[in-house]
Amino acid sequence: MGAVPDDFLIARNPDEESTLPFLVRIPLGPNGIVIKAKDTWPRTGKVYCHRAEAWPDDAEIIERVPTRVCTSRGASIELVLDRGKENRSQFVLTRAKGRPVIFWQSARTAKQARPNIRLPTARPAVGEPADLEVLVDSHERYAWRFSHQQVVTTPRHLAVGDYAVEVDGSVVAAVERKSLEDLVSSLLSGKLRYALAELSGIPRAAVVVEERYSRIFSLTYARPAVVADAVAECQARHPSVPIIFAETRALAQEWTFRFLAAARHEVTLESAATGEFDALTPAGPVPAAPEPKASRKKRTRDPDGGPDTASVRAWAVGQGFDVADRGRLRPEVWAAWDAAHHDAQAT
Repeated sequence: MGAVPDDFLIARNPDEESTLPFLVRIPLGPNGIVIKAKDTWPRTGKVYCHRAEAWPDDAEIIERVPTRVCTSRGASIELVLDRGKENRSQFVLTRAKGRPVIFWQSARTAKQARPNIRLPTARPAVGEPADLEVLVDSHERYAWRFSHQQVVTTPRHLAVGDYAVEVDGSVVAAVERKSLEDLVSSLLSGKLRYALAELSGIPRAAVVVEERYSRIFSLTYARPAVVADAVAECQARHPSVPIIFAETRALAQEWTFRFLAAARHEVTLESAATGEFDALTPAGPVPAAPEPKASRKKRTRDPDGGPDTASVRAWAVGQGFDVADRGRLRPEVWAAWDAAHHDAQAT
């Protein structure tokens, strides 16, 4: 279908109850294609559109532009207007939630939606040389595969978050993934507040959104100001769980990979340090210099004496406990030691 010698028309939508305030007549076919649109041109983002029944006879036309090219190519309509600026755009026909929709985009907004970047393939600057094991919630639909990252995924039921990493069998970092629609729904229903409260209970956590923050202010099914306020309130109430807008699905996945790797590394370092100094000596003068490592005495569990970590670790291994070669011992290992030696003393 070739060029159509007709004008491109924009008018006000006479239906005052519609959330799409403009009518657009695309000069394609004998009678043209009439759609309802959110804006008069895709300047800052894609414009949501929907088919209209017909072009009204008494339409209040606010813009009339001669058309140079208007062609149909598969599921899209290419439009070139006869003017210097804002002259090239495209209407994309697709489906959302089972119903047909139309998105009006320009080359600028299409580039914003799919930024021209190449994701790095290098390993994180911190972490282990082996592939990172990421736990994926078994209820996660269309889960990330981390195909461009050094990751081994393991399906697991997660009490909180969609993606997580463990240290010594305990979840130490988790990420909750959200699409913009899911974010808005969970904010307005209050579910996200409960999720943030749970996430704040683990050492490292975050919420990552597969969209730009600016998209909040182009929402048509919810008041943008209400959504923006809800995001701000959640972040202020739970400052330890950041809400990250990562622009695209691929960037959200990349950010999550590097966050989980860095979080696991930091928690491992903290655990090792706590295990080495989990029993501090009573407060007193600070020595001028630390003792040489070779002559340093074993740290005990408390200042008044008791089993040192190395002895309890060796006992736990003999009893069949799964313990790491270094770092802090889990509370249940200490509890088992206390119970066993208390029973021995009682007999």
